[in-house]
This record gives sequence, structure tokens and C-alpha cells, in this order.
Amino acid sequence: MLYSDKVLEHFYSPRNLGVLPDANAIGEYGSAECGDIMKFYLIVEHNVIKDIKFKAFGCGSAIASASIATELIKGKTLEEAWKITNKSVIEALGGLPSNKIHCSVLAEQTIHQAINNYRQSQGLELWNDNFK
Repeated sequence: MLYSDKVLEHFYSPRNLGVLPDANAIGEYGSAECGDIMKFYLIVEHNVIKDIKFKAFGCGSAIASASIATELIKGKTLEEAWKITNKSVIEALGGLPSNKIHCSVLAEQTIHQAINNYRQSQGLELWNDNFK
């Protein structure tokens, strides 16, 4: 499978790229061993993701997955954002090659890491994969 136009668009012109120095939630997922790492910076106000930026180290699919994920969760409540799955990311990108599905999983897990980072900073119980 070739990359969809949407994957190429988000790879060549990623949305929300960068760092938010005043972020009150940060999530990082991936490893240098596999070659893909994502880091999301969120500003959460009144349980809503008001702003988000990302940095990603990896292949085009990883960068596109991170970019589209930021678009999917910006403006959403934490509960809505938690429910974004790797399948949501794949669908929004118009598909990914089967050997690149793990990039969409990285995006989902990075969202979860950022949300739990925020919840921890607020003294709230952490969510797990059973929270849907």
C-alpha cells in the first residue's frame, strides 16, 4: 500500500508541531530502539484540551500519526480525547500500511500518557485501558 494523500500531507506539513513551554500536561511514548518517539504538550483548562503541540522522531507515518492525533483531540474533553484509538488515527489518515500500524498505536499511547500526566498533577486517579 502506498501512503494516502492525507498521510503525505501531514508528513510534509505537520500540524501543531513544536513545544508549549507552559504546557500543564506532557506525554511521551516510544523508544529509540524501535526508532519512533512521540511527545505531546497539552494545555488543559476546565477538563478541555485548549492547545497542543508535538515533537516526533521517526518515520513519515509516525509524524503523520502524531500530527493528525493532535488535530483529533484539540478542543476535546479529556474523556473524549482518551477514547481516540489507533483505529481513529488510521481512519483519519485514510489508512496506513500494515507495517506502519504501530505508529498509530504510538499516537494513542502518547495521548494516554499526556492525559495521565495531567491527572497525576491534579491529584486524580490515573486512567487505564479499561476506561472508555
